Amino acid sequence: MSVTHIARAPSAGASGDAELPAVHAQLVIFARELGSLYQAERARTRELDEATQGIKEMYVATMTSLAEVVEAKDSTTRGHLDRTHRVGLALAERIDPELAARPEVGYGFFLHDIGKVGVPESVLCKPGPLDDEEWAVMREHPAIGAQIVSPIRFLAGAVEIVRTHHERWDGLGYPLGLRGEEIPLAARIFAIADSFDAMTTDRPYRSAMPLEKALEEIRAGAGTQFDPEVADAFLDLVDDGLVLDGSGPHISAVV
Repeated sequence: MSVTHIARAPSAGASGDAELPAVHAQLVIFARELGSLYQAERARTRELDEATQGIKEMYVATMTSLAEVVEAKDSTTRGHLDRTHRVGLALAERIDPELAARPEVGYGFFLHDIGKVGVPESVLCKPGPLDDEEWAVMREHPAIGAQIVSPIRFLAGAVEIVRTHHERWDGLGYPLGLRGEEIPLAARIFAIADSFDAMTTDRPYRSAMPLEKALEEIRAGAGTQFDPEVADAFLDLVDDGLVLDGSGPHISAVV
C-alpha cells in the first residue's frame, strides 16, 4: 500500500502545478475588475464631492448676497462686514489658531448681521438714536439671523456666532443673557471686533471715536462687556499691527 501511495503522489502534484497558471490568470482578471470598480467608485465619489461643494458654495453665495443687501440698506455701515471679518479672524488666530481655521467661524463672522433683513428699514436706517421700542426690535436680529442660517447643515458652527455675538461677559447682553464662558469663544472674539468697528466708524448719531478713545472703551469693558482675556489679546493685536485709516479698522500686513 505504501509503495502505491508513493507512486501516485507525483501525479497529484503535477496536476496541481498544471492548474496554477489558470488560477493565476483568474486572479489577475479579478484584480483588474476590482481595480476598475475602485476607479469607478473614486470617480463617483469625486463627482459627489464636487456636487456637494457646489451646493455649499451656492448656499454661501446666497447668504453672502443677502448679508450684503442688508448692509447696503444702511450706507453708514458700508464695509462693516469685510472689516469685522478680517479683524475677527486675526484676533481668533491670535487666541486659538485651530478655531480660526474652521471655515464656519469665518462664515459666522461675515453673516453675523444677516438677521437685520427682518428689521424694518425705518429702524435699521433711522438717522439718529433708537428709542426703547426701536431697540427692542433691533435686538431681535441675532435670533432672526440664527433662524435663517440654522437650516443649512454645514453652517451649523456659524449659527451660534450669529445668535450670540451681542451677549456680554456679565450676562447683560441679548438675546439669551448668557454669561462668561457660556458664550461661545468665537462669539466672544467677534463681539470685540464688532464693537471696535462700530466705535471707530461714523454713525448718523455720532462721529467715529479716535482710536485711543475706542481702545479705552475696550479696556473699560474688559470683565463686564467683554471677555477680559480676549480684550487683552485684542489690545496686544493693536500694538502689533492693527491700524485705522480712511477705510476703517483693519489688520496691517505685518500681522
